[in-house]
Amino acid sequence: MAHSLVRRESVETEMHRVEGTGKTFAYTKKRGYDVTRNPHLNKGMAFSLEERQQLGIHGLLPPCFISQDVQLLRVLRNYDRKKDDLDRGLFITIHDRGHIASLLQNWPEKDIRAVCVTDGERILGLGDLGCHGMGIPVGKLALYTACGGMPPQQCLPVMLDVGTENETLLKDPLYIGLRHKRVRGQAYDHLLDEFMKAVSDRYGMDCLIQFEDFANVNAFRLLSKYRNKYCTFNDDIQGTAAVAVAGLLAALRITKSKMCNHTVVFQGAGEAAMGIAELIIMAMAKEGLTEEECLKKIWMVDSKGLIVKGRDHLTHEKKRFAQEHPQMKNLEDVVRKLKPTAIIGVAAVAGAFSEQIIRDMASFNERPIIFALSNPTSKAECTAEQCYVFTEGRGIFASGSPFDPVTLPDGRTFYPGQGNNAYIFPGVGLGITACAIRHISDEIFLTAAEALAQLVTEKDLAEGRLYPPLSSIKDVSLKLAVKITEYAFEHHLATLCPEPSDKQAHVQSLTYSTDYEEFAVDSYHWPEDSVTMQSCKL
Repeated sequence: MAHSLVRRESVETEMHRVEGTGKTFAYTKKRGYDVTRNPHLNKGMAFSLEERQQLGIHGLLPPCFISQDVQLLRVLRNYDRKKDDLDRGLFITIHDRGHIASLLQNWPEKDIRAVCVTDGERILGLGDLGCHGMGIPVGKLALYTACGGMPPQQCLPVMLDVGTENETLLKDPLYIGLRHKRVRGQAYDHLLDEFMKAVSDRYGMDCLIQFEDFANVNAFRLLSKYRNKYCTFNDDIQGTAAVAVAGLLAALRITKSKMCNHTVVFQGAGEAAMGIAELIIMAMAKEGLTEEECLKKIWMVDSKGLIVKGRDHLTHEKKRFAQEHPQMKNLEDVVRKLKPTAIIGVAAVAGAFSEQIIRDMASFNERPIIFALSNPTSKAECTAEQCYVFTEGRGIFASGSPFDPVTLPDGRTFYPGQGNNAYIFPGVGLGITACAIRHISDEIFLTAAEALAQLVTEKDLAEGRLYPPLSSIKDVSLKLAVKITEYAFEHHLATLCPEPSDKQAHVQSLTYSTDYEEFAVDSYHWPEDSVTMQSCKL
C-alpha cells in the first residue's frame, strides 16, 4: 500500500498518509520507556492491549484501560486541587544578556511557531507583577491552542525579568523574581534587541513574537522599532484594536451608517485607545476620508482631561490626536459639548460612564454606541444594565468583561457582547504562521476585524450581540485565519511556497486535535526501522 509524507513533526517522528485508508499514521523509532516519557506520544492508560504490546510498553502501565474522557475528568479534578497558579515557560533575566541564545537552547522543543513575551510591568487591572507575570504568556498561548488550534508544543511563553517596582513583591520572601527595581534605558533595550534576534535566529524569521502587557512607555516604541524587522505584534495595542473595531463594524449594521459618519470619544489614551483609534482611521480612510478628516472625528480624554493642542506634557502618541479646542477636564462636559455617536472606555476607571453621560448619549443619538471595554468587571465604565436601562434599550453595548443578559420592564431581553481579544489573536496567530508572514501590517488586523464582524448574524444583532457566541470561537479563529491567509497571498505578504490552492484545507491541516487515535496494529508494510505510532487527524 502506498505511503506519502505529510510533514515532519520532530527529529524522531514522521507523518505518513496511507492511501486507501483515509488515515494518516506517524512513524517513530521510540519504544518502551521512550514512548511513555514523551508527551507527544504518551496516551497514558488509554493505550489498548495491542498498542502496549506493539510499542513495548506492556507492563509499564497499570493494567486498567481508561478512555480519554475519563482521563480528562481526572486531570480536571487534580487541577481543581491546586492552590497556586501553574506557571511554566522560559525565564530570561536582565543578567542573562549575552547568553539568551544559550537559554533558548535549553528549551526542549525545536519547532517553535509562536512566542508570547511579557516583562510583567502592566498586567491589566493588576499593575506590576514582575516575575509573577509569567501566567500571562502561559494563558495567552493556552488560548492559541484552545481557540486557534495551534499545537501547544509549538508555543513558547517567555518572561523577561528586569526587576519590579512593586514594593510588596520586593519585600516578600517567597517572591520568585529579581529583587531590585526595574532596569530601564540602554540595558533594557539591549536585552530586547538580543532577545528578538536570538528568537528569530533559532526559530526562523517567520516565528511569531507577541508582546503582552508591556507598559505604555515601552509598548509603542518597541512595536514601532521591531514591526518591520521581525514577525511581531502587540496584542494590547493591535489585538484590542481589532476586536473593538469589529464591534463597531457590527454596530454599523444596526445604525445603517458608515464608519466615516461617526464621531468617537475615548475615555483613556493609552495603548488600547491608540490602537483602536488608528484602526478606526484606517477603516474611515478605506471609505474615502483623508487622514486629516479622520483625525478630526476622534477625541481622547485622559486623566487630565480632553487632549487638545497646546496642553503640557503630551506624549508623541497623544499629540497626534490633540484637537484645536478649549481645554475641558470633565468627561460629562466633553460628551455634552461634542455630541459623539460613540464613546469607548479603555482607562479602567470604574463608573466613568455616568447615568448623565449615558442619558445624554441617548438624547442626541437614536442608537448610541457605548463600549465599556475595561477589565476586570469591577473596572468597567458602566454595566450592561445601566446602558440598556438609561437608553431605554436603544444603546448598542459591548464590554471587555462578561455581563449577564438584561431584561427591561417591557420584556425585551438583551445579551451583551463581550469584546474579548480571544476573538482575534488566536486566529491571527494561526493565519500568520499558516502562510509564514514575516512582517505584520495593520491591514492584517483590519482584515481580521472585518472578518469577525461578518460572522455576526442578524439574530445576534437583534439580541444585542456584536460578536459571535464564544462557544463558536474555534470556528471563528479558523475563518479569520483563512481570511488572513487569503489576504497575505493576494498582497504578497506570505512567504510560504508553493501557495496552497485550497487555503482552508491548508489552515485546517495545521490545527491541533486533543483526540487520541488508535495505533495501527495490522500487517501493513511500514518503512524500514520504524514502529507505527498513533494515527493523527490532519
